[in-house]
Amino acid sequence: MSTIARLALDRGAPPWLFGSALLATAPHALHQPVWLSLFSGLLLVWAAWLWWRDARLPGRWLLIGLVVLACAGILLEFRTLFGRDAGVGLLVILASMKLLEMRSRRDAMVIVILDYFLLLTHYFFSQSIPTGLWLLLSIWLVTAALIRVSGGAACRPVPTLRHAGTLLAQALPFMIVLYLLFPRVSGPLWGLPQDAHSGKTGLSDTMSPGSIADLVQSGAIAFRVRFDGEPPPRQQLYWRGPVMELFDGRIWRPHPGPTTAERIEALSPPITYETTLEAHSQRWLLALDAPATLPADTALNGTLTVLRRQSVDQRRRVALSSALSYRFNPDERPPVITRNLALPAGINPRSRALAESWRQRDASPQAIVDQALRLFAGNEFSYTLRPPLLGDNGLDQFLFETRRGFCEHYAAAFVFLMRAAGVPARVVGGYQGGEMNPLDGYLVVRQSDAHAWAEIWVAGRGWVRVDPTSVVAPARLEAGIADALPQGEPLPALIQIRADWLRTLRHRWEAVNNAWNQHILGYDPQRQRELLSRLGLPDADWRQLAFVLAAICALLLAVVTAWTLYQRPRRDPASQLWQDALRHLRRRQVDCAPWETPLALLARVESTQPALVPAFRRVVEAYLGTRYGEQQHQLDALRQAVKQLP
Repeated sequence: MSTIARLALDRGAPPWLFGSALLATAPHALHQPVWLSLFSGLLLVWAAWLWWRDARLPGRWLLIGLVVLACAGILLEFRTLFGRDAGVGLLVILASMKLLEMRSRRDAMVIVILDYFLLLTHYFFSQSIPTGLWLLLSIWLVTAALIRVSGGAACRPVPTLRHAGTLLAQALPFMIVLYLLFPRVSGPLWGLPQDAHSGKTGLSDTMSPGSIADLVQSGAIAFRVRFDGEPPPRQQLYWRGPVMELFDGRIWRPHPGPTTAERIEALSPPITYETTLEAHSQRWLLALDAPATLPADTALNGTLTVLRRQSVDQRRRVALSSALSYRFNPDERPPVITRNLALPAGINPRSRALAESWRQRDASPQAIVDQALRLFAGNEFSYTLRPPLLGDNGLDQFLFETRRGFCEHYAAAFVFLMRAAGVPARVVGGYQGGEMNPLDGYLVVRQSDAHAWAEIWVAGRGWVRVDPTSVVAPARLEAGIADALPQGEPLPALIQIRADWLRTLRHRWEAVNNAWNQHILGYDPQRQRELLSRLGLPDADWRQLAFVLAAICALLLAVVTAWTLYQRPRRDPASQLWQDALRHLRRRQVDCAPWETPLALLARVESTQPALVPAFRRVVEAYLGTRYGEQQHQLDALRQAVKQLP
């Protein structure tokens, strides 16, 4: 170990390290287990208490026992010591434990490096603007802690913070250049295990009573849409997700087998739009019915759902077009018809009997649909997020007893009635509507806009959308979920904002977030290629990019170096001339100690080098004259006296 590494920390350094460790670890408390946050917090408090009391640090065996205990806790919590969540949790605890063996500058340097790495791990969980601002503040203070540890007790707080800010400002141009020109990757920079995408919320590929009602209580943004022209009316904004054809009496699921090829006839001009889809860990994209053009890595699955080859595990921006009026599969294959008529045996007998009575009266699909919609419109059905629990014959209970439900109840009951009456039908999950942000022109679709509706198949017309919710709660389609539900429903506060100034404030914040997502986080390989093309490098490979990066960084380094040298304190002319005189004395074997005054040095020269006394006396008198007399006159005399030294 080197001499510098063995130097003990001065007493003023640990508070800087405690503060930097707190800033680096505190945001992880938002997503890691409570016990882990409490454990790491207790370790930090313990270390601070030992410093305050100037007490002895714990021994090695106690620390080893704590490490074993922490590893066992993480293993029990996450069932592994690897992966994003377990790895970050272990790093937080080890960084806190390092504070308990902080004896030397080397230990302090290790803590600072751990803090830098911990700051990086925050982007594994969030890449929002608040996270970025917190990390800027944290990296500034961690850098100040590094300067304080390196500089020792002579460093004062304000100059240390100013020095750290200057270093970060000097690094900013390099950061921008590397961000713009360093080769981008289409996926995450680090290959993380499966748990890197855990916890994503959004529309599920199954539907049961209450599933969509639970999702609607979230105000999180599902996706944003920018239309190339005028957006369609709200009532036409049906964003299709999974199509569910299989029913086991309670849960609706998509058909797992291969689907038939889709046959779409557009009856209206297509509208084009760009969707920025948040990660939801499913394969489907959410397109308006019916998709006309698709991105390169997607395809229709035969039920008009747009699917990617891989799940959407990070924010995606895709360009689409859709024809809002269309005819879809007017001549459907018999296996599909059979599948969408199937019902489990022995359940919901009253619903079956009602549907059979409709068919006996008029077997045409339109007449049966009209009967079902009249049932929902004229029997005091209510639209609510808090329906009562249903039993084995849940649809019978819903239709004839409770008559309280959300969109999944109405869609499921309608499809069941259609199938029981001999009309092929299925459930479609997705989103309906959205809110236009007037500040940036994006339509914002939230999880609270999640919806379920039905499709029936009519010979010659194909699959036709029918939304039974529209007759129970027309405001759901016309104005949104907040206007469709009665007071007291558990909607997120963000959706219930009525005051204009609060709504404007929310629009501004969401517009800023959208700009951050589109232009900063959304700077992908395609955007980089577009930038390089504008810079005259349309087909740049890694060698050209490396050369451009090296050239620009060298130029920036030269500019920063020149600015630093320009800002360097300048020595006054009298001091420079005095140093020249001292160099003359050194050549005559006369050294001057740093603390020795000019008159004391002259007295020593008189005793050791008498031959130099007359010339050096003139130098001393002229130098003292520059300090206490007329500086310019004496400066000329000093310059002449130095030239006359032998």
